[in-house]
Amino acid sequence: MAEAAVQSAAKSDELLEPGFMTRIEQLEILSRKIFASKLKGERRSKRKGQSVEFADYRNYVVGDDLRFIDWNIYARLEKLFLKLFLEEEDLNVSVLLDVSRSMEFGNPSKALYAKRVAAAMSYIGLCNLDRVNLYAYSDRLVGELAGMRGRRTMQRVVRFLREIPIDGVSLLTPAAKRFAIRHTQKGIVMLISDFFDKGGFEEGLKYLIGRELDIYVLQVLSPQEVEPELAGDLKLVDVEDADVAEVTISRPLLNKYKANLQAYCQSLRDYCAQRAVSYLFTTTDVPFEQIILNYLRRRGLLR
Repeated sequence: MAEAAVQSAAKSDELLEPGFMTRIEQLEILSRKIFASKLKGERRSKRKGQSVEFADYRNYVVGDDLRFIDWNIYARLEKLFLKLFLEEEDLNVSVLLDVSRSMEFGNPSKALYAKRVAAAMSYIGLCNLDRVNLYAYSDRLVGELAGMRGRRTMQRVVRFLREIPIDGVSLLTPAAKRFAIRHTQKGIVMLISDFFDKGGFEEGLKYLIGRELDIYVLQVLSPQEVEPELAGDLKLVDVEDADVAEVTISRPLLNKYKANLQAYCQSLRDYCAQRAVSYLFTTTDVPFEQIILNYLRRRGLLR
């Protein structure tokens, strides 16, 4: 009995099951923009460059590099054509993960749910030889694992996600500012949070938007936060800063709470929509595999 309980607990805490990893190995992370990286990588872009893979021809113009003239075509047509090649570029994939104390709430916890999404995104990127970066934050950046490449580094991802503590107050603005300073590469960033941030989300998102990144926002809440089952006289304590409020829970008060929560989530959704930021909302009772296999594919982040 004890051994079975241990195995069950281990499975509930597992980030990615082997069968699911096999299913997502063939997926690919897509950027809505094609970026030139400082390092040549494995990803072929639509930009023409000087790699070894042929892409197209164009007419020769004065000043072009003579080494790329196709002399075989010149011998047949007596016209000069320049060979074009597919440029190879790195795609930087970053996950900015909220690990503040409020993320511990729920069953499964929002933190575990968010870590599973982060692990899946990292694994897909590593399988495609993308540059994968993980950043964890509360009121600041509290953990960083940057520049990973290749599926053999997945063990480091899992270790990082397992060991990062869930603690502190959520403040996106200083964390996003620090991220923008430290992470200068263009690419994709996925921000995963419940966005229960007393400082607001607008200023923090501005730092990411200013980097001209492809930004995906995933808001994760627990079902108990969306539909709380509370009644009577209660003393509520904020899990992050220990603020205390004594309230009497009534139906009108619950309705007001749900209306305020819906309005807040809608304001985040609208803010993102107006700035070409992709927004997705989920609760932890939605299987995280569905987020990866369905929702993110429909949004164009994965194929």
